[in-house]
Amino acid sequence: MNTDMKILVVADYDSIQNLLRESLAQRNVHYTTSHEVKKEIDRIAPDVVLLVQPEDGTGVELVQYIQGELPEGIIIFLTEKQDFALVRDVIRAGAIEYILMPDELTLLTDRLEKIAELEQHQQRKKGTVATGKAFVRGRGKVYSFYSGKGGSGRTQMATGFAQSLKLESTARVLLIDLNLQYGGVETFFSLDSTRTLADLVPVINEMNENHIRNVSQRETHSKLEVLVSPRDAETAENISEEFITRLIRASRRSYDFVILDLPSYMNELTYSALEESDIIYYVMNLDTPSVQTYRLVEDLFRRLRIDTQGRLEIVVNKVGRDNELNVSDLKGLIQTPITAEICRDHRGVQAAVNQGQPLQREANEKKLSAAAKDIRKWVLSKLS
Repeated sequence: MNTDMKILVVADYDSIQNLLRESLAQRNVHYTTSHEVKKEIDRIAPDVVLLVQPEDGTGVELVQYIQGELPEGIIIFLTEKQDFALVRDVIRAGAIEYILMPDELTLLTDRLEKIAELEQHQQRKKGTVATGKAFVRGRGKVYSFYSGKGGSGRTQMATGFAQSLKLESTARVLLIDLNLQYGGVETFFSLDSTRTLADLVPVINEMNENHIRNVSQRETHSKLEVLVSPRDAETAENISEEFITRLIRASRRSYDFVILDLPSYMNELTYSALEESDIIYYVMNLDTPSVQTYRLVEDLFRRLRIDTQGRLEIVVNKVGRDNELNVSDLKGLIQTPITAEICRDHRGVQAAVNQGQPLQREANEKKLSAAAKDIRKWVLSKLS
C-alpha cells in the first residue's frame, strides 16, 4: 500500500466522511467540503480526489474545476443514487471512476491500490523513487516562516533555509518576502533592483511562471529565485488578500518549494499566506517573552480558526548556554513539535549580514558557520 499517496475527500456531511474514514484507514487522507475545496485544492495538491456528489447537484462543475486545477490528478466520483446521466457527465468532465455508496465501497480500496501501483511504476520509470530529491511539477510545498515577536531571527531562518534547500537539492525554490512595508530579504542576499512582487499586481488574473520569473531576482551563488518586497507602505496598502492568494497558488504550480517570509503582525494578507501554507515554521527564542508571545499567537490562531494540526512546527533560534530557558524547558511549556534547533552564532551570522552574503554559498560547503551547519542539517532532514 502506498501511504504517501495524498487523497482529498470532498464530502459535505460528517456521516459520509466517517463512512469513508473506515475504508481509508492508514492512508494519507485530508477532508474538506464542496464549499471549501477551491481553497484547499492548491494547498493540499492531492494525487487523488474522492468527490461525493454535493446536495446542490454541482458535482459535474466541481469535477471540471478540479480537473483544471490538477491536470495530472485522479478524480473518483461517489454518490448515493444511481444516475446514468450523471455518470456520463462526470466521466466527460474528467472523473475516471464512479462509485455507488455504500454498496460499492469495497471497489474503492481496490481502485486506490491499483492507482498507487501505477503511480509507483511511473515514478520508478522516471527514476524518482530512490533519490528522494526529484520533484513533481505543479505540486509544490509552501513553507511559511512566522513569529509574533520581532527580533527572533525569522528572516534569517527563511533566507538560510531557502538558500540551503536550493543548494542541497535539484528542487525549484522560490523565496517570497511578504514584509511589504520594510522588506529584509534583500539585505541578506545583497539584492538591488527596482523589480518587486508588486509588479505582478497588473497580471493578477493570468499570473503564471513566466510572469514570476520576469520579476524575480536570483541569488548569485545558488541562483535561488527571490520575489522581493516593495518596501513601501503605500504600495503595501494597495496589495489585496486576493493577490497574495493568487501569487502563492501560481508559485505552487511552478516551483517545488515556495518559502514565505511573513511579518510579525497579523492582518488579512498574513492570514491568507498562513492559510495557503503546508507547514508554518514558528521561529522563537529561549526566553520568557518569546514563550508568552507564542501562547498569544496560539490563541489568535484558534480564534481565527487557522488549522495548525500537523502544520505548525517550532524552530528554536539562538540556542546557547546563556539562554534563560533550555530546549527541555520549552518542551515542557508547549506541545507543538520542535523541528530544528539553531545555535547562537553572533560572529558568523553578523559577519555574513554585514557583507550581504548568505550563510551558505555552495553545496556540501566545508567551512560553514555553526548556525549555517544547523540550518543545513535541518534542510537535509526534510529532503531525506
